[in-house]
Amino acid sequence: MTEYRRRIDIILEPEFVDGIEAIDLAELRARKKMADEVETELSYYRRLLHGRLDLLAFEMRRRSGEETRSLIEALPDVLGAGEDGGGGRSRFPTVFSPALPDDRRRYIDHVLDDDFLSRLPTLGDGELLEIRDTLDEAETEISATRRSAQKVVDVLHNELVRRYKEDAADLTII
Repeated sequence: MTEYRRRIDIILEPEFVDGIEAIDLAELRARKKMADEVETELSYYRRLLHGRLDLLAFEMRRRSGEETRSLIEALPDVLGAGEDGGGGRSRFPTVFSPALPDDRRRYIDHVLDDDFLSRLPTLGDGELLEIRDTLDEAETEISATRRSAQKVVDVLHNELVRRYKEDAADLTII
C-alpha cells in the first residue's frame, strides 16, 4: 500500500532541499512550484483567521464602549485594515487542498467554520475571550508553519537564481 503524504510534510522534510544542486532544472522548478502553492494555502488560512480576529476585536471594543458604530457600519474598515485598497484580484485560490496535517486541518477548519459571527450578539464576554484564544492559537500555528514553508521557498528560489546567473555567465564566456 502506498502511503499518502501531504504536501506540507513533503516540503518540510530536510530531504526536499538537500542536494538541490544536483537535481535537474525541471525538478527544481516543480519543487519550487509545490512549495509556493503550500505557502499560498497557508497564507490563505492565515488571512481567514485574521479576518475573524479583526471582527472579534471590533466586537470586544464595541462592547467596552471604545467603538460606537455597529459591526455592519464598520465592516469595510474592519476587514479592510492593512489593505492598500487597490482593488486588485485576490492572489488566493477559491478552492485549495489545505497543507496542514489532517488533525490540525480539522482543528483549523472547525475554528473557521464556527458560526460565532452569526451568534455574536448572544455570546457572553467569556465566550468571546475563549473564541479569541482559540483563533489566536490557530493563527500562531499557521504562522509558524508558514514561516517554515517560506524558508523552503527561499532555498529553492536562491538555487534557481544561482543557476540562472551561472547560465548567463556561461553564455558571456562563449
